[in-house]
Amino acid sequence: MHSGYSRIPASFDDSARMLGTTGAGLLARVHWPLLKRSVATAGLLVFVDVMKELPATLVLRPFNSDTLAVVTYQLARDERLGEAALPALALVLVGLLPVALLSRTLRSK
Repeated sequence: MHSGYSRIPASFDDSARMLGTTGAGLLARVHWPLLKRSVATAGLLVFVDVMKELPATLVLRPFNSDTLAVVTYQLARDERLGEAALPALALVLVGLLPVALLSRTLRSK
């Protein structure tokens, strides 16, 4: 997000202020339209990283609640690799789809 915000010239803020836009209006009318892609990209990258982060999931998960990464880990730990294959593939696909969408979006730009 920082790189997206740094690409907005200060003259945009100055022009908006000269036209009477301040505070939240400046954010809504000038910054948000220019930062939408950066915010979406940052959110997508955070989603993929958090979804695959196993140590934090194991420590912070509530009782009787298992995520896809935890189920895969437990099956692989118990050496039930055949049963662990499907959750592992699902984990890879769920992580790969947002990255593919992000790649396509950045390429089309």
